[in-house]
Amino acid sequence: MYFPTIDISLIIESFPFVLRGLPFTLVISIASFIIGNVLGVLLTSISLLDIPIIKYIIQFYLSFLRGTPALVLLFILYFGLPVQLDPVHAAIICFSLTSSAFLAEIYRGAILGIDFGQWEASKALGLSYWVTMKDIILPQAFRIAIPSLSNVAMDIVKGSSLAAMITVPDIFQKAKIVGGREFDYMTMYVLVAFIYWGICLIINFLQKRLEEKLTYY
Repeated sequence: MYFPTIDISLIIESFPFVLRGLPFTLVISIASFIIGNVLGVLLTSISLLDIPIIKYIIQFYLSFLRGTPALVLLFILYFGLPVQLDPVHAAIICFSLTSSAFLAEIYRGAILGIDFGQWEASKALGLSYWVTMKDIILPQAFRIAIPSLSNVAMDIVKGSSLAAMITVPDIFQKAKIVGGREFDYMTMYVLVAFIYWGICLIINFLQKRLEEKLTYY
């Protein structure tokens, strides 16, 4: 029976090379998370206006992207369009769209969890829907949604490894290069697993600090 072994010396030797892909992983993840949040808030805010045709279009968008594998969308954007996108741009667009669908539902749930009396009070004060949303509702919804937002951020970081499938030289792609050269994929997969885990630990730490800060205020 074959038992795979982990080559510690290979991990130490290849670690700097693999880390060269970290900027690509971070750029794709951070840009996708920011754009996904903007789209998610916008989609939720528009859908809550309860305009039937727009609401149905948004529901279709959310349903389609939540039910479509990110890898399929990534291949469509990179291989299926008449215009050839840069691999990094294709990855950012892909993960921004997919994350926006999940983020929109997170924000919708957070907004619905806010006391409806605040909407009524804002209306009584003559505030418009968009002013109420921006200055009163969304700040509270953001606080409620923080744990879920951090989960999406972690999913984006881990999902960004799919960008290696379209030649983005991220940490996973770098690890594959070393694994192919040394005929030791197991060692390199263990290395990237710990790198992704480390990034997610940082996200979790930032989540806790942000929750503590908002709870204090």
